[in-house]
Amino acid sequence: MLIPFLIPFVIAIFLAITMGGSGTAPAFSAAYGANVIKKSIIPGLFGLMVFIGAIVGGKETAKTIGKGLLNPELMSFAIVSVILLSVAFSLLIANLFGIPQSTSQATVMAVTAPAIYFHSLNTDKLLFEIIPTWFVMPLLSFLLAYAAGKYIYKPIRKRGYTISKQINNSYLLKGLIILMAMYVAFSIGTNNVANAAGPLSSMACNELHIAKHQYLQVMILATLIVAPSFSIGSSIFGDKIVRNTGKEIVLFGRIEAVIISFISASLLLSASLLKGIPTSLVQLNVGAIIGIGVAKLGFRNIFRKTEVDRFFIMWIIAPIVSFSLSLFFTYFVDKCGLLTIP
Repeated sequence: MLIPFLIPFVIAIFLAITMGGSGTAPAFSAAYGANVIKKSIIPGLFGLMVFIGAIVGGKETAKTIGKGLLNPELMSFAIVSVILLSVAFSLLIANLFGIPQSTSQATVMAVTAPAIYFHSLNTDKLLFEIIPTWFVMPLLSFLLAYAAGKYIYKPIRKRGYTISKQINNSYLLKGLIILMAMYVAFSIGTNNVANAAGPLSSMACNELHIAKHQYLQVMILATLIVAPSFSIGSSIFGDKIVRNTGKEIVLFGRIEAVIISFISASLLLSASLLKGIPTSLVQLNVGAIIGIGVAKLGFRNIFRKTEVDRFFIMWIIAPIVSFSLSLFFTYFVDKCGLLTIP
């Protein structure tokens, strides 16, 4: 009983490590691009804020992942292991390429595969809440950042504030940028930790016959196991990904860094708290980065940059890989007679 119960938790820790690598970019790329924080500080600060965010505001998203798409009674040892392993592999591929990837989209697709296999998919939740959010939120992030860049940043720039050493080197602005990075990491905690904690919580309730009203306590325990591993992933994978996002798309000014972080974190936090929708902070962040970049350089110049094309390609590939692996593994464990539905 103990060994199969521990296997999904081990996989969840591995997944959290890969999520930590991918999530570092949207949290700290803007601050790193603005040269106000050292790389050595990022993993610890990132992990702390992710943990706090998960405990404070991760409940609704965990419910969506653990109960909202697939019948929670189907969350057995085998199925949860399949889901988490599929997501981990798809994100590992993205991390090795140095491309920040959506853990939420990969997880939703991994949960969708066994839900389809067992004819238990909540199509209303997927088609009318989650998928529309995936398209609307990044577009909204782009538009808000573009508007901020055009109507707030450009006027400030024309008056010379952006090149003022007194303003750019002020402790107030530096502190605000770091505060925004922490705000983004907090938002990640409210959304992305649920990708692992949600399935684990449903599985634990099923296998240990825990009452439904105790789901929250189980989720908190799962979060205590998963969240600290984000900082480990940040240490391993975060350097390359932060450099790609923070330095290679467009060089940031410090005022721009505040705008990017505030917009992307606020949109993700709203999705987490209002509807519990697993949403891609990576795409919100890059949407804001591109919006600022377009306001500065124009559409043609920003979309000529190689990194933008690579991001879009990987965003398409990784969820497909996650879904395909999950469907294959589900079929495999079913045919091998390894499925034990509580």
